[in-house]
Amino acid sequence: MSYQVLARKYRPKSFDTLVGQEHVVRALTHALDNQRLHHAYLFTGTRGVGKTTLSRILAKSFNCVGPDGNGGITSTPCGVCEACVAIDAGRFVDYIEMDAASNRGVDEMAQLLEQAVYAPSNARFKVYMIDEVHMLTNHAFNSMLKTLEEPPEHVKFILATTDPQKIPVTVLSRCLQFNLKQMPPGHIVSHLDNILGQENIEFETPALRLLAQGAHGSMRDALSLTDQAIAYAAGKVTLDAVQGMLGALDQSFLIRLLDALAQKDGTGLLAVADEMATRSLSYNAALQDLGSLLHRIALAQTVPAAVPEDLPEHADVMRLAGLFDAEEIQLFYQIAVHGRNELGLAPDEYAGFAMTLLRMLAFRPGFGPAEARPAAAPAPAARPAAVAPAAAAQAAPAPAPAARLSAAPQAATTSAPARPAGAISPARAALEAARAGMKGGAPSAPAPRAADVAPVAVAAPVAAPAAPAVMDRSPAIDMAPAPPWDDEPPFAGSNGEEFSSPVAQKKTEPQPAAVAEAAAEPAPAPVARREPRPFQLHPVESLNWDGNWPALAAILPVRGVAQQLALQSELLKCGPTPESHLITFDLMVAVDVLLANGSAEKLTAVLCEHFGQTVRLQTTIGAVQHTASAAAIADRAERQRDAEQSMEEDPFVQKLMREFGATIVPGSVRPI
Repeated sequence: MSYQVLARKYRPKSFDTLVGQEHVVRALTHALDNQRLHHAYLFTGTRGVGKTTLSRILAKSFNCVGPDGNGGITSTPCGVCEACVAIDAGRFVDYIEMDAASNRGVDEMAQLLEQAVYAPSNARFKVYMIDEVHMLTNHAFNSMLKTLEEPPEHVKFILATTDPQKIPVTVLSRCLQFNLKQMPPGHIVSHLDNILGQENIEFETPALRLLAQGAHGSMRDALSLTDQAIAYAAGKVTLDAVQGMLGALDQSFLIRLLDALAQKDGTGLLAVADEMATRSLSYNAALQDLGSLLHRIALAQTVPAAVPEDLPEHADVMRLAGLFDAEEIQLFYQIAVHGRNELGLAPDEYAGFAMTLLRMLAFRPGFGPAEARPAAAPAPAARPAAVAPAAAAQAAPAPAPAARLSAAPQAATTSAPARPAGAISPARAALEAARAGMKGGAPSAPAPRAADVAPVAVAAPVAAPAAPAVMDRSPAIDMAPAPPWDDEPPFAGSNGEEFSSPVAQKKTEPQPAAVAEAAAEPAPAPVARREPRPFQLHPVESLNWDGNWPALAAILPVRGVAQQLALQSELLKCGPTPESHLITFDLMVAVDVLLANGSAEKLTAVLCEHFGQTVRLQTTIGAVQHTASAAAIADRAERQRDAEQSMEEDPFVQKLMREFGATIVPGSVRPI
């Protein structure tokens, strides 16, 4: 007799022997016992989970007559009557299994439906089992809808598919749907244990667990792999044989990787990676197994009872759970998962795997620079060293920056002083001292830097190529944000003469210790600036207009870039030209972008329509001050100040602040 594979030899013959689908078995058993039979069933699930097996058991339940021939519909088919034996052997004439992948057209479906009207030959029901039903064409689905909804009383339909998303909803609504789950590894291991025991084949339980992992939830795949392992190991299923057959990674590599990571040994990590490269092991599989191992370690840290005791690496998992914190394991798991996704983007698999390991090492909490980073370069001799004692730092005033300070860096320095790259915080210094004490050596306190003694504000470069002016501020001025005019770029007047601000020329007596370096260089010229232009009206009698350009620009019926041109421009002069009677509007425009797409012509047309006369528009690029946009901003700011003042002077609010200590949240007041 020819050999029969395990998947066919040990196919379940009843609901009691079916493994891993208890929810489906329970529903079908209750329906059969109560005679509540549906006319169409749909089984969905991945390959090898029991769809065809369930359909055969259900067909036997429909047509079983018992050993004495007097039985009826039952949830426990006898397996010895003519119907049960014929269905198990695949030769029952009233149980038709059709493959929809090769019979997917409307003609095949029409032929099947024509035969469905005839009564069964020697059975209670005629059962049609259509496998991979999602392969049918739309016309085939449409042709079977009516029969599937109201079939003859002697016809039962059983549909099976691995992709229910491709089945029309009109078919799904006519069927009783059961979703079959993937087989858990524990169920597969126990089933393989039972089968190999009946076959009198020696095996190792870790090898069965590895086979269950390689099956990925499919019982048929697990049995096929078991057949292959029996042939590979010459009748004995061992762990070494299964690892060699599947090309699985030896868990000892992963244990060594985590041990090196626990010891912060970068050399050991790369040594394991190089050894894996010499054996041509898959780095993708290594990261996958590393994620599984980290998952077991996380379980051992939180729920130790969830780790199977028969796991080959159980002792190593429990040991590693004590070497790492829970946060570290979660971080390593995330890095391993992302590293596996990035292998295709890496220059090669070795580089991607090595970078994943180094990322775990670099981002491990508590991994300091003393273990893997070179010592920082000494500070240049030209810069004075900061005074170590805290008393000296408090007595000496904070050094003023040798450049113009912007408002944002000044405010940030006041709230939270930032340290430059390489500066050692007090917490880091204490950690280094504690590490030195644990190693038995004398704790060597690192030399404090200027960033640890006093906050340093970053100097903002001036647009001019010349060196920025040195402005010394008193401590009171340093605590307040810089005035808005201190951030304006210098500009010259119309005749080329520069105007200087009295604020920019104001200086205080320099501190000797703070400006020791700045005093060595000659002080540049003070920053010059121009006084603001006063707002002027340009009335024109012929236009019957008071000359208020911001008010006019705000009401002109224009949109888009032309509207922005009107709102963000300043009227320099307006009046008739000597050579003609045209009214000329001379506008100062901030940027030339506002003149794009014919915006000047559109604004000219709107002005002509507004005044009823022909006007001409002349534009000049330059700095603007008195515009409709600036007037709107000033109006909003004034209304905001009035609203805040009204809120502060409100008697009820003052009573709340006085009696209950209430405060007004800054920025929460809005004008109506």
